[in-house]
Amino acid sequence: MDPATQMVIDGQQAFGMLGTVLWTMLRTGAMFMTMPLIGTGAVPRRIRALLAATLALAISPLLPPPPAGAGIDAATVLGVARELGLGVMMGFVLRLIFEAGALAGELVSHSMGLAFAQMSDPLRGTSSGVVGQWFYLAFGLLFFASDGHLAVFSLLVRSYQALPIAAPWPDPVGMIGQIPDLFSVVLRCGLGLALPVMVAILASNLSFGVLARAAPALHPMQLGLPVSLLLGLFLLAALAGQIASPVLNLFNEAFGAVARLSG
Repeated sequence: MDPATQMVIDGQQAFGMLGTVLWTMLRTGAMFMTMPLIGTGAVPRRIRALLAATLALAISPLLPPPPAGAGIDAATVLGVARELGLGVMMGFVLRLIFEAGALAGELVSHSMGLAFAQMSDPLRGTSSGVVGQWFYLAFGLLFFASDGHLAVFSLLVRSYQALPIAAPWPDPVGMIGQIPDLFSVVLRCGLGLALPVMVAILASNLSFGVLARAAPALHPMQLGLPVSLLLGLFLLAALAGQIASPVLNLFNEAFGAVARLSG
């Protein structure tokens, strides 16, 4: 073969590979920008973009070929929008499960009297209580300890196999309907994690209230806040080893929702 022709063929193959990687980066990058832990202000955007590019470069040879380039037309614009929308929804579903920990932390903080102890939370991009941040970090540790990041990569590859690049969504309403169903599960999980501590602190507060009515000269209410704080910390330490099971069940629910979301 003529060397000039060989060079032209190699150039076309290189541009084809680059186009495949760029198409793959759309869904991958959108998910990385919205998913928990990685898609937060604690991780610089350049690092997230580099991770998305590296992952797209790794998985693009395993995926079906993208649509042939035809310039910037309506089909291409819709394909890009679908890829970005699907990646954002997948990342949002994963972020939603971590909000169960934040909800549990806020409920426990109010019960312990630590609602005023707010500090900047770079993982959520807002201010939250110290107990809420503890739950959020516990969710993150369990996520990586249970190989959740590997499950996310597997789900991402399977999403490309079930819904190829720039392919039309078979049932957009049904796909988006997965999010409200998961939201109710998140609320139940957050309340279930906080309920034991809330009930114990409520019983302690009722005991101090009865004691204050029976012997007001002892001023037992002055001990109410310190006792509630110490009791809450003790219960959090005692129950730290028991939150793994419900949190892992919540992760499984989220991974199932992501799988249904991508077809």
